[in-house]
Amino acid sequence: MTCAFLKYLHEPSLRGRIPFFLLIILLASSSSAAAEHSVARQWNEELLDAIRLDFPDPPKHARNLFHTAAAMYGAWAAYDEVAVGYLFNEKVDPLPADVDAARHEAISYAAYRVLRARFADSVGAETVLPRFDAKLEALGYSPQEAQAPATNDDTAAELGKRAADAILGWSALDEFDNPVHEERYYSGEVTPNYDVPLSALGMNHNFVFDMPIGYGIPEETDPNIWQPLAMSSFITQNGIEFPGGIQPYIGAQGLAVTPFSLTRDNPGKPWLDPHGGHSRLSLPGKPSPSDREYKEQALGVLIASSLLNDDTLIDISPGAIGNNPLGTEDGTGFPVNPVTGEPYEPNWVRRGDFNRVLAEYWADGPDSETPPGHWHSLANEIADRPDFEKRLGGKGPVLDDLEWDIKVYFALSAAVHDAACAAWALKRYYLSPRPITMIRYMGSRGQSSDPDGPSYHPQGLPLLDGVVEVITEESAAEGERHHMIWDLGYWQFTPGTEFIGEIAVYSWPGEHIENPTPPEKATHQSEVTWMLARDWVPFQRKSFNTPAFPGYVSGHSTFSRSAAEAMTLLTGSPYFPGGLHSHTFKRNSMEIDLGPSEDVVLQWCTYYDAADQAGISRIHGGIHPSEDDFPGRVVGAKVGKSAFALAEKYWNGRILAEGVTVAAVQENGVPALRWNGIRGMFEKVQYSYDLKTWHDTTEPVRNYNAHGVWTAPSPADRNVFYRVVWSPAADF
Repeated sequence: MTCAFLKYLHEPSLRGRIPFFLLIILLASSSSAAAEHSVARQWNEELLDAIRLDFPDPPKHARNLFHTAAAMYGAWAAYDEVAVGYLFNEKVDPLPADVDAARHEAISYAAYRVLRARFADSVGAETVLPRFDAKLEALGYSPQEAQAPATNDDTAAELGKRAADAILGWSALDEFDNPVHEERYYSGEVTPNYDVPLSALGMNHNFVFDMPIGYGIPEETDPNIWQPLAMSSFITQNGIEFPGGIQPYIGAQGLAVTPFSLTRDNPGKPWLDPHGGHSRLSLPGKPSPSDREYKEQALGVLIASSLLNDDTLIDISPGAIGNNPLGTEDGTGFPVNPVTGEPYEPNWVRRGDFNRVLAEYWADGPDSETPPGHWHSLANEIADRPDFEKRLGGKGPVLDDLEWDIKVYFALSAAVHDAACAAWALKRYYLSPRPITMIRYMGSRGQSSDPDGPSYHPQGLPLLDGVVEVITEESAAEGERHHMIWDLGYWQFTPGTEFIGEIAVYSWPGEHIENPTPPEKATHQSEVTWMLARDWVPFQRKSFNTPAFPGYVSGHSTFSRSAAEAMTLLTGSPYFPGGLHSHTFKRNSMEIDLGPSEDVVLQWCTYYDAADQAGISRIHGGIHPSEDDFPGRVVGAKVGKSAFALAEKYWNGRILAEGVTVAAVQENGVPALRWNGIRGMFEKVQYSYDLKTWHDTTEPVRNYNAHGVWTAPSPADRNVFYRVVWSPAADF
């Protein structure tokens, strides 16, 4: 037993009541299946496959990835002399004769138990639950034993079950499954942090998107608030169909979910907020200082949409693009490959092909395992490369496959889970609109660039030749650019003379009406054309269109940058092995729209380059403006570094040397102790009259929330001293 520190507090609020000594004591912690990959990798692949068959809910699956990884890590750490488990801190002593076999079994039972619980009610449960059973049996273990209540037996199987139960028990308290958050949003009980009528939220729900008529936007729409879409049916990007209706708010509880490493002073505010929210359009009686920025953000999305068939050849090699300063697209690539010292070969493609491929590749992951799963797939790809050495931080000994996978999944999943907490807290706090609301709202009103010109409206779209224009008698004349206008409401071209005075945008007109829904690949292409601004659509499937949650900040940007930071720290280098990683999109292999016209090879030098492309892809896809993307990258950078730093403290054991902040306070007029602890440790309060002999006041309790509070007996004894002691083990 070593004393971390002794602090005497003489609080004015406690004078004449009780002298408190707060003594914080730190207690030091006292047959494999034939497979190509480690057992942790095998269960990670099972999880990714299960996500692909479930509803694509990024924060939910970031949480599933983290909790599965934490359970596997806890089972692995139980057999390591140094590593400290997260929430589960058992140590096997003495070690078994075959540690590898014991770990293999414990990790399998831990992963199976978490996955079985998390996907029991999933969309793909009928498929994935038997797969979990089959995997466990193939590894030589029993699904029946794995599903039975955990015991205190010292077998590897029971240890794995206890590791899973510690995670599942904690996650039951983390606010993720609390339905009150979504109910409060839809009932209007929780408002944004600026003055807006709550009735507007309900009115926005009336946006019927995909019927033959009814396009445009409701007159009552508030353009500064997220607008759920009402659709005849929903088909997710992995082909799952749901009945129509109003989009649910995915991640409505984001402001409250418990992260891994993040802290904040105010539980009603986001964890991180580097930009201070999104821009807002000036409304009657509500002028906005960011009105101009709001319009420019919408225009930026329209410019990106106008280029989806652009034939200009551009070099997309790391020698020409990437290497951006954080939160920008200002990079000009690398003069030479930083790893090999050789110049990169140019990689020329059509700009339209590149933008389309970016939008589809990063949409929800290669197979809709959502962005957090996408980065796990990338991490697995890196681990499989023959030119990659599994040295933690790029130095020290080469780790065996299991240790590498366990630590990568723990740190990487912690990063993307914290990214979900940070991003969805911002989404929930600001409730910002999506481009489909911004563009349709302004486009239905007019243009805001020329007060003396036709169709002027202060809330209209800014004009830009070739992108946003007013339809006039001259421009609608035969042979002119607005002679025929794509009318999305009726799925046909209509003479422009019927729309004199309306705003036209040169954009992608929506998924081809003859496309099967959903196709394995698109069979027709909808080419960029002049269409009504009030009917604008993002470059997405019409049965998906826009995600069911607010925009600011971009989840893709936050997830991806956090993962890039974690991978950089895990590997000890920002560079992919050899300074180059790639993914090939074959000609005409796309699902949103027919394309690309030729094979497109996406290339990245650094993890950051890949993350930045994930962020910018959402602008090309019409899902986010840049003001959602760039701050998301900044948030993700902070999150990834924070999560890795804390994960590292667990596996090197330094978490046990963490200091604890403690204070003497009053709870309802009664003296109390309040402290910040370490999540997963066991804590108890003790008392003494002489500072030599101590007695337990409370039983050891696992700290699930990283903080604790204890209220002194009343009436208080003025001659007693109290302290908080804690340990990784419950029996102290």
